[in-house]
Order: sequence, then C-alpha cells, then structure tokens
Amino acid sequence: MNPDIKVILFDLGKTLMYSLRPWPEVFDLAYAKLRKVIMDEGAAEKIKYNDGEFRKSINNYYDQRNIDLIELGAHSVLREFIRSKGFNNISDTILRQALDAMYAITQTNWYLEDNTIEILDELNKKGYQMGLISNAADDRDVQQLIDRMSLRPYFDFILTSAACGHRKPHPLMFQLALNHFSVKPEQTAMVGDTLAADITGAENLGIYSIWITRRVQLPPDGELSIQPQAIISNLTQILPLLEDLRKYPKTVS
Repeated sequence: MNPDIKVILFDLGKTLMYSLRPWPEVFDLAYAKLRKVIMDEGAAEKIKYNDGEFRKSINNYYDQRNIDLIELGAHSVLREFIRSKGFNNISDTILRQALDAMYAITQTNWYLEDNTIEILDELNKKGYQMGLISNAADDRDVQQLIDRMSLRPYFDFILTSAACGHRKPHPLMFQLALNHFSVKPEQTAMVGDTLAADITGAENLGIYSIWITRRVQLPPDGELSIQPQAIISNLTQILPLLEDLRKYPKTVS
C-alpha cells in the first residue's frame, strides 16, 4: 500500500536554496575575515597562522564527520585549532564573533530557489506539516539563513546537525523529527539532494525518500548506488507526487 504522508522533511542546501559563486573563492574571503577578527581582538602577538592552515584543519574535520557522523560544530573546531597554535586563552565570545564574520561572507552565496515559497505555501494549504533537517557545522548560521529567506513560518520543526551532535544519515536526526510530529516513518517523506545523507538516512528508518536532482550532478551511466523511492527534478513535482501516492492504491516508485 502507498504511504499516507502527513509530514514532509526537507533538506536545506541544494534543496530549498542554491549557491552561485564557486565555494573555494567564497571560503578564501570567509577564512580571511575570520582570521582578521581573531587578530584584531588581541591575538596577533600570541598566535600566528595562515588561512591555508585553518582550511586544512577544518577540511580534516569535514572528512572525519562524514565517517563517524559526529558533528562537533565549527565553534569547537576553531577553538581546538587556536589551541593547537599555542593560544589557550581566547574567549568563546571572540570565537563566536570570528565565526559570525566568516558566515556573514558565506551566507551571501546562498540564494532561495525561485519556487520555494510558492511550493511550501501550497503544501501548507494542503495540510502537510513540514520540518527541516540540515547537516551544518553551525546552528546559528543556519538559523540566520532561514530567517533571511523567510522560511521559518513554514516549518514546525528545524534541526541542524550542529544542534543535534550527529549528521544525516545518523538515525537520531530523523527520529527526533518523527518524535516531534508524533508520526510513524511511513507517514513521513524526506526531500533532499544527497543520496548518502538524505535518502539513506530516510530509508534506514522506513521514511519515504524523495531525491531532488535540480542541483545534482547525475552519474553519466545513470546508475545509482543508492535507490530513492521517488526522483523529482524540482520542487514543483512534490505535490503531484504526494497526491498520486494518496490517490492510487499502488506503490509509486
């Protein structure tokens, strides 16, 4: 039988919003801004490092978190990096200011997909409850993006991996969403662009998986190592898909 979807969970990046400029050049500016804040706050005489060193450190963290699915958070990673450079007394306030300066740069490279608000509004009017679960190293950064893009009114549940402590596809992020809405997995759909995180995580719990490919580079041979239950190319296809699931007494794949 078809799932009776009552709740829709969304990913954020490359699902509801997209980036425009190449990320390496954006991060060059962001890491330079972060370092300037740290140096301007009295660390210049006590710590020396270049942006390449921090980039290597945080990239190592990104690689590790994709293995163990543990999200320590950017604040923790930055603090440990500064300590590794021999400066143990920098305050959490300065670290937060430095991260805010960095994310002020990266946030300018995120743009809301043209039809996001329209589709969310339609789903809301149809009675679907909606949640957002996002893999991200900094909860404050994501919360600011959500408000900048006027997304908050549409979501009854918002969870980042930084706030959770674990990353998708870890089951905790999905289970916390199910618990919040008091629904069964088969009453829930997950919409995301990442097969390994969004689709695998959803299917491991029995959540209906919808892979959105608008910002995805598809394999040239068309072969997928992970098979979603549904594939859409843009958000406008979500509502027809869900209506078909409710209407027809067959499994839609």
